[in-house]
Amino acid sequence: MTTPTPAREPAIVTRGTAAPRPAGDGTGLGPRTVLLLALTCAVGVGNVYFPQAITPLVAAGFGTTPAASALVVTATQIGYTAGILLLVPLGDRIPYRPLVVTLLLLSGLGLLAAGCAPALPALVAASACIGVTTVAAQLIAPLAAGMVAPERRGAVMGTLLSGSIGGMLLARTFSGTLGERLGWRAPYLVAAVVVLLLALVLVRALPVTAPPPPRPYRELLAECLRLVRTEPELRRSCLYQATVFGGFSAVWTCVALLLAGPAYGLGGEAVGMLALVGAVTMVCTPLAGRLVDRKGSDPVNLVCLLGVLVAAAVLVPGALGGTAGAVALVVGTLILDVAMQCGTVANVARVFALRPDARSRLNTAYMTCAYLGGSIGSWAGVRIHDRVGWPGVCALVAFLAALSLARHLAASYGRRSRTGGPGVRVPGADGRG
Repeated sequence: MTTPTPAREPAIVTRGTAAPRPAGDGTGLGPRTVLLLALTCAVGVGNVYFPQAITPLVAAGFGTTPAASALVVTATQIGYTAGILLLVPLGDRIPYRPLVVTLLLLSGLGLLAAGCAPALPALVAASACIGVTTVAAQLIAPLAAGMVAPERRGAVMGTLLSGSIGGMLLARTFSGTLGERLGWRAPYLVAAVVVLLLALVLVRALPVTAPPPPRPYRELLAECLRLVRTEPELRRSCLYQATVFGGFSAVWTCVALLLAGPAYGLGGEAVGMLALVGAVTMVCTPLAGRLVDRKGSDPVNLVCLLGVLVAAAVLVPGALGGTAGAVALVVGTLILDVAMQCGTVANVARVFALRPDARSRLNTAYMTCAYLGGSIGSWAGVRIHDRVGWPGVCALVAFLAALSLARHLAASYGRRSRTGGPGVRVPGADGRG
């Protein structure tokens, strides 16, 4: 049995001082810095999601089927999963600023390559490369978690998640609208310019942190698997996020196919406008973060899992088309977005409370499971949609949420049995340490 390493809290390096000042005292991140980090999350996450709105345009551009063009979305998510697994652990080995800037530069080059892709296989390959390198948001979260006091962590995580949500929503709107007017290549080329400009800004603006103690790369990767084995609360959070995000990805990948189909006959711009409805989640996630700070993660998770089940039921009439179907899609996707994103705040708070010395590795394990679930959800959703239509996709969402809800209720019952009642809080189990 090895002795735990000391907590790896990022430290701000200031000129003229003899030693870096620990940032975990809550003074390391001002409001402007938090907003800049939220913008970085928005751009990074937006690169993963904007292809969802233009899959019908890609299919038309290359003369292929919508199901084949959906491989672009799946390749991006698989690449993102690989990037989280292979690159995010480097946050516990390399200072954050050079790592984040380098990844943004590579992501910008990948977007340029995608925008110039001559055929669908080349676009799929470029999309995988974009996914691998656009993991800056997953490095920002552990950076910020170590720079704020524990009582502010949930609120700051909620703000960063609002940035990610904004990127997710605006990316779909941006790509759908721009793609309809200028073709599917335009969103990739514009995104490349935005990412490269952001990299130049962060060279000077991102907080400088002290180099972490050197650790072998293999050891960092092995530690991610070891954390999954040894931390039951991490496994629980991974299950919640993988199942809910799998259903979420299935819906947003297939809704583009539904809207482009005979029931609606709409294009990518309609997907973008539908995504804007979820903007309310940008308000909800900071509130969820403060609720997690006060009440813990478990009550928020319970409400969110029930919300996903409600969303699945509301979305079913979306297959009907017309006004009734459109209303069902708007209300159902809104409930699903709010439930998924607020549940993410609760899960992240729980995970980051476990091991302050291993936040990047904890985040790697957690987000790898999440995006693996998302990739499988997108893949399964498209195939279910091809065979049984939109109601089958909604049934998939409900089934995945029911799995996590059963696990959540079992965990709650187990804690009550061990403590003799609901009034005793298990340290680390609720996201408050």
